[in-house]
Amino acid sequence: MRLKLQPTTDPHAYDAAVREMPITSALQGWGYGEARRVLGQMPQRFLIEQGGRTVGAVQLLRKRLLPGFSTLYAPRGPALESLDLLPDFAQAVRAVARPTDVLLKIEPPVPYPANEEGSEAALPVSFGPFRRAETEQPEHTIVADLKKSESELMSGLHSMARRNVRTAEKLGVVAGRDDDFDAFWEIFTATNERAKLGAFPRAYYETMLREANRYGGEAYIVLSRYQGRALAGGFFLAMGKGTYYLYGGSVRDDRTQEDGSPFKDAKAPDAFYWHAMLDAQRRGYEFFDFWGIPRVLDESKHSYGVFKMKLKFSEQRVWYPAYDLPLSPLAPAIVRLLRWRKDQNNLRKRGTTDDVL
Repeated sequence: MRLKLQPTTDPHAYDAAVREMPITSALQGWGYGEARRVLGQMPQRFLIEQGGRTVGAVQLLRKRLLPGFSTLYAPRGPALESLDLLPDFAQAVRAVARPTDVLLKIEPPVPYPANEEGSEAALPVSFGPFRRAETEQPEHTIVADLKKSESELMSGLHSMARRNVRTAEKLGVVAGRDDDFDAFWEIFTATNERAKLGAFPRAYYETMLREANRYGGEAYIVLSRYQGRALAGGFFLAMGKGTYYLYGGSVRDDRTQEDGSPFKDAKAPDAFYWHAMLDAQRRGYEFFDFWGIPRVLDESKHSYGVFKMKLKFSEQRVWYPAYDLPLSPLAPAIVRLLRWRKDQNNLRKRGTTDDVL
């Protein structure tokens, strides 16, 4: 039976459908789309119907490339009852696409376990007319199962992480949800500058923090403080059974004590990760997405240190592959143009065409 994309302007009904699907992601939530609107990307929301029944939901972001050309993108979506619906979903999208839309990119939110080498060879190469493609969101990530007890979570940490968490507790580090956006922003921007990473305008994050909490999901900040100063923190987006650590970082404690000696290393980043996991577990979330590790491990790069840090808290590595659906004969040329533009941005910001992850 054919699928139909039914447009909706009701954020509560839309988020309810996204939240209830077995295959879903917080990036399909209404609030994430409103944040993307700040970047000039126009969100369109649809309920996916089959025989009068809702079997999914999708948020499509329309990105204008240049006059007469645009792409559609479903960030970590669509939300669906089953991946078996994807071939029919392709036909349903063609029915609502504009003549100027040349390509649709999807990132079905189903994690595929990585093998010991982190190989992607076992990932599906296609779903009907959809073909494997580059992702926009991090393709390779680490997740943690929060259905375990707190003691089981602790025993599953690397021994160094357990030791650092206990050190932080002894030194009086306080970590948990925090409303101090300015403190998060200071940490986030300092980390980006140190690692030569890019960032969106501040209004993007503020919009997501506001809008994602209005209709059925939530966005929140977790900070780790030592003697009052925030030294590590992150921005989370959550919906349904999962929470996603999207943005964050840490700063060095450059303070000195009254005698002029430096403050001890309070292991604030370890306390941040651990208490963020506990916070999510206590609020009923079943999995924690650490959001992004490098595809290729290179010890000389900042991303390798991020990988090693996250690996201390979970060793469950997974893939989230992306797939493209051409909507125009010009799609292959557009894909090459987008890759060239991304290479140029990487070269300008970091002096290399390599992607961050």
